[in-house]
Amino acid sequence: MKNKLKGIEPIIAVVILVAVTLVIAIAVVGWIMGWWSAVGKPPESLKITPVKLNNNTLELYVCNDGSAAVTIKGISITGVGIIEDNLGKQINPGVCDKITAPTSSVSVAPGVVYEVQVTTAAGNVYKTVIRAE
Repeated sequence: MKNKLKGIEPIIAVVILVAVTLVIAIAVVGWIMGWWSAVGKPPESLKITPVKLNNNTLELYVCNDGSAAVTIKGISITGVGIIEDNLGKQINPGVCDKITAPTSSVSVAPGVVYEVQVTTAAGNVYKTVIRAE
């Protein structure tokens, strides 16, 4: 009794190789084109653009680049003090909003550059700098 080892049919092997090649090609093209960028996107990501700071108001333009809604809890100026401690402003994904906070509780000097910190409900802190008017 002879044992004959048989491999797979050549046509089946070609189909499997083509299928594997296509899957790899689609994955590489998707990576290059940025189709998978939403997969690794952080749930919370803010971009803060300072607009105005004086002894009356602080204005910031805040954009949510993340994949989840962000609740802004507080705003403070480093070395000066807390402006808002319980703001509760929610910004949905892909939305930009202007935030105005009164600065009457703190004193800023015109021409001085200050660091502004925006704290979210998740505990993340986003910083920007602004020159007081």
